[in-house]
Amino acid sequence: MTTLTREISEMVDAPTEKTPVPTALWKRVLPLVVVAAGLALAYGMGWHEYFSLTFLAESRESLTAIVENNRWGALAGFTALYAVATAFSFPAASILSIFGGFLFGWFIAGLAVAIGATVGATAIFSVARSSVGVFLRDRMPARVRNLAEEFEKDAFGYLLVLRLAPVFPFAISNIAPALFNVPLRTYVAATFIGILPGVFAYTWLGQGVGSVIDAAEAAGREPSVAELVTPEITLAFVALAVVAVIPIVIKKLRARAR
Repeated sequence: MTTLTREISEMVDAPTEKTPVPTALWKRVLPLVVVAAGLALAYGMGWHEYFSLTFLAESRESLTAIVENNRWGALAGFTALYAVATAFSFPAASILSIFGGFLFGWFIAGLAVAIGATVGATAIFSVARSSVGVFLRDRMPARVRNLAEEFEKDAFGYLLVLRLAPVFPFAISNIAPALFNVPLRTYVAATFIGILPGVFAYTWLGQGVGSVIDAAEAAGREPSVAELVTPEITLAFVALAVVAVIPIVIKKLRARAR
């Protein structure tokens, strides 16, 4: 009787293994809803109208004065704005980079843009991965799953190509890797390194935007970003993408040779 009592007591006192409780659907979807709502609010409030060379032409004196009065505070605010715009997938990456180059110079602005873009991209990547990434990955067709596994084998290299090649919009390049099992550290490193050439190219263009605005005002028309982008810069982006692909191709050829 004593033995039976002891066994029952041990069973009651023994720690029980807790079955992991799946995260509620609304908790996983809520971050995406917040992003979508923020994007809708931005368009509804007409904030997209501020991300244009026309606005820069109209406000360049006041913006320049703000930077002159508090350069580092303005730079911090600019970096935070870039991160928020990227996190909410607001299509303003190129124009903000040009703004930064005009206000802060190409090098300082380039560093600020790279930091802000990486922080914002990491935020939306984390949201997409935790909300729908696992759900969609588990329901991929076999062929897509095989491509995903191939991508995961050299995630850094493929992500670097995505960042260097201006083939896909920045927002899509931020979210698409969430469907694959890409480590956060790899995503952050590939994003920061991969966007540097494009970032510095656009901030460099920003240094010459003043002359474009002056020419447009003299001609009585609105300035255009197309006037800043030259065929040489486009070819440079393509060349960078080709260079980034070379190590991946060599790695595959060696694997087949073995």
